Amino acid sequence: MKVLIVGSGGREHAIAYAVAKSKRVDKIYCAPGNAGIAELAECVDIGAMEMERLADFAQEKAVDLTIIGMDDPLVAGIVDVFEARGLRVFGPRKNAAILEGSKAFSKDLMKKYHIPTAAYENFDSAEAALAYLETGRYPIVLKADGLALGKGVLICNTLEEAKDGIRELMIDKKFGSAGDKIVIEEFMTGREVSVLCYCDGTHILPMTSAQDHKRAKDGDQGLNTGGMGTFSPSPFYTKEVDEFCREHIYQPSMDAMKAEGRDFVGVMFVGLMLTEDGPKVLEYNARFGDPEAQVVLPRMKNDIIDVMEAAIDGKLDTIDLQFEDNACVCVVLASDGYPLSYEKSKLITGMENFKDKDGYYLFHAGTKQTPEGVVTNGGRVLGVTAKGADLKQARENAYAATEWVSFENKYMRHDIGKAIDEA
Repeated sequence: MKVLIVGSGGREHAIAYAVAKSKRVDKIYCAPGNAGIAELAECVDIGAMEMERLADFAQEKAVDLTIIGMDDPLVAGIVDVFEARGLRVFGPRKNAAILEGSKAFSKDLMKKYHIPTAAYENFDSAEAALAYLETGRYPIVLKADGLALGKGVLICNTLEEAKDGIRELMIDKKFGSAGDKIVIEEFMTGREVSVLCYCDGTHILPMTSAQDHKRAKDGDQGLNTGGMGTFSPSPFYTKEVDEFCREHIYQPSMDAMKAEGRDFVGVMFVGLMLTEDGPKVLEYNARFGDPEAQVVLPRMKNDIIDVMEAAIDGKLDTIDLQFEDNACVCVVLASDGYPLSYEKSKLITGMENFKDKDGYYLFHAGTKQTPEGVVTNGGRVLGVTAKGADLKQARENAYAATEWVSFENKYMRHDIGKAIDEA
């Protein structure tokens, strides 16, 4: 069968890797793709938001399945565009992708259906938000309602910081229209865990757990980023936590969307905070996480095509989802200066060191092929990923592998997965 993947980051490279392992697939396209994905797929110069052009391409090439990797086209309704053409596509429709597209919507949904989350209020007026801050307890959390590249969440320790945050989001419009409306919520403490779930509108299959590192610098310092590294599984996500989440969070979230007439088909990413009062939802996403996919998909035993087709057909209850009994760590190699200003077009060397190395992966994020070779083309450049018998070994393997590849201004955190030493 022919498969089209929409996106160009490390997540899409991890998806392409999983799709390439399927015995059912003989041709992979990716739009627009990157230099690493080009080793597995034919990259097509169509942007992820060019929805009609993508649908035209899928029809022209008789693509059997399209997988949407990115949040922007999902929230904009790309699945609806494909389905209107009779094309088979994996991902939530626009009315379900709102679960990620609007934090205010998702918070209201959780309140209505009694899904555990932080106390909050929604605001569409900067004046009202500023007045509310005077009554708040600190630290406090500000969240842009819309999509903000994973960076629209501000943790404010003081009233003054919070006021600055309101100005940044709602008045200065740092993230554009994403800040037209904001959520102000209580600050929760505990361990953060991510669980990605396959969904078919009725049934939900949680994958193995993962933990992301959002801050740019070691010790969780610096600015929020799209993610500087991940590990899987989380030692803090115990059997008891899993059972609670399945009963009180995952299935209720699926049921809530169905009750609202917004059947969710695709991947529901549930960001959790393991608080003293039990697990609570931090946020939802409507697709694979990045870089969570890079540590979850290499551990999945199932054929990804079988799982995705079962989701589309409402038959996830026939799938026995299984993961390897090991661990995986991803360390993001970024361009120094990320997530603010950074230089591009730096030549990358040493990538051949990953060839035929079992249990090691080099997932490309911001890369581009040029006549001179593969060069950096983004803030997050590569995801150096490795498996191990346990998290400690996987971490050692991943950090050893970061030395195999080089580019000017290479930057990374040195404490990805360090929390495992405290477990």
